[in-house]
Amino acid sequence: MIAVRKPTAADWLRGLIFNVWMGGSALVVGTLFLPVLLVAPNLALGAVRVWCRAALRALELICGIRVELRGLHHLPRTGVLIAGKHQSMLDTVAPFAFLACPTIVLKRELLSIPIYGWYAKRSGMIPIDREGAAKTLRGLIKDVRQRFDEGRQVLIFPEGTRVLPGAAPDYKPGIAALYKELAVPCVPLATNSGLHWPAHGIARIPGTVVFEVLEPIPAGLKRASFMRELETRIEQATAALVAADAGPVTEPEADRVAS
Repeated sequence: MIAVRKPTAADWLRGLIFNVWMGGSALVVGTLFLPVLLVAPNLALGAVRVWCRAALRALELICGIRVELRGLHHLPRTGVLIAGKHQSMLDTVAPFAFLACPTIVLKRELLSIPIYGWYAKRSGMIPIDREGAAKTLRGLIKDVRQRFDEGRQVLIFPEGTRVLPGAAPDYKPGIAALYKELAVPCVPLATNSGLHWPAHGIARIPGTVVFEVLEPIPAGLKRASFMRELETRIEQATAALVAADAGPVTEPEADRVAS
């Protein structure tokens, strides 16, 4: 297991201040843009982008966490399926800074959160019932096709939940079904976000979070070949980012948290 730096008292304090800022700014921005949400829902994505970019700036100023983007030349601007490593809530914020017109696949329960849920729904995010099996998959394929027709980029987290840095991967079959039915390339996305914005707790650990866009996997691979290629690319790139940032191996920790 990767050695994640133990948070200091200062990390917890910075995290607390940042969380207060996040909540307060979401309330302010959400309220100011509420007429947009009601009158012109097609502009809701702009409000989300404004807040997410402000959050990244605040994260750097308050917590000393900088976000670095790599490999953007691999990323088509429209109609693309992106499969990302999920270690942190930051993985759902940062994409709005570097994707032209993003849609994130998220669990349906998040739509019940005031303000967040309203904007997620209005800005075209795709909610899914993770227990819905075949019915959920059919609906997901339909929704992703519609977003592609709108020229959007769709980001899905193949493991379905946040995973601690260095934990064993657990890729779900839904991404393979999407890849096959949509017949499009799939762009892997690696990150080390969990080292600096942990999946649980409010501590924020200074450093550089890297999001690395990898070379697309071409359409048309067999299911097993695609899953093997996707997992290999994401896990190898993520392991390299984490190892370069985290340090040597230490005692195992719990490896999965609810997203």
